[in-house]
Amino acid sequence: MTVDGRTVEPLAVPVFDAHTHLDAIAQRAGADPSAEFVATTMADAARAGVFAAITVGDTVASSRWCATAAQRHPDVYAAVAVHPTEIDGLGDADYAVLEELARDPRVVAVGETGLDYYWDRTEPAAQQEHFRRHIGLAKAVGKPLMIHDRDAHADVLRILREEGAPEQVVFHAFSGDEAMARECVAAGYVLSFPGVVTFKNAPTLRAAAAVTPLDHVLVETDAPFLTPHPHRGTPNAPRLLPITVRGLADAMGAGVDELCAAVDETGERVFGIVR
Repeated sequence: MTVDGRTVEPLAVPVFDAHTHLDAIAQRAGADPSAEFVATTMADAARAGVFAAITVGDTVASSRWCATAAQRHPDVYAAVAVHPTEIDGLGDADYAVLEELARDPRVVAVGETGLDYYWDRTEPAAQQEHFRRHIGLAKAVGKPLMIHDRDAHADVLRILREEGAPEQVVFHAFSGDEAMARECVAAGYVLSFPGVVTFKNAPTLRAAAAVTPLDHVLVETDAPFLTPHPHRGTPNAPRLLPITVRGLADAMGAGVDELCAAVDETGERVFGIVR
């Protein structure tokens, strides 16, 4: 399969994209995030062996869009939250909206929420306060928690312990090392690996993948970001997920079909997504 000059070998066993941003994909392409755009994007993904995707909100407005997209497209699910770098001005009324959205059956997670100490946009103390509120929201609605963790591993894990984690926790775009992977697995958390696992300068992430059991793994694009090698530097899309799947399987010492089957089982267990 070749799209935009990028060749992708379709997966024999279909898999789903555990974290993408369909609205941001459209914006990056200079397109309107219309129903037609979503349908075309998912049709391209299906031809590559990607049967569904979770589109993830990072603001209240984005979360609304994601929930609506999931309602309109049977191969799209949603997660709703406010990203830690977007929390300025977030108040009780916004949390009421997020809770209403999170209770929609097509919304399968509260996310992405967490901590981001890489970007100097919001104070760590404020991030931690809102992370705790999102944890409470996930527990209130009975949905998995989808975590954004950038340069904040210790505080993310500490706050999960202090608040008491929801039944299901997913570390989106996991970026920790082997020791952190073992700690997360011991706590029952699921690690979602992005295209970074294919980067030549990411041996630490591949080592983390190598010690993660198959039943604790998901795979994602985080599109339009984190495009896998050899297309790094160009916009990512769900249709490129097979490249990451193969890179992750290699890092784990697993068969590609075996990994896809395990990811689908985890998707059903964590999110209720059934192929």
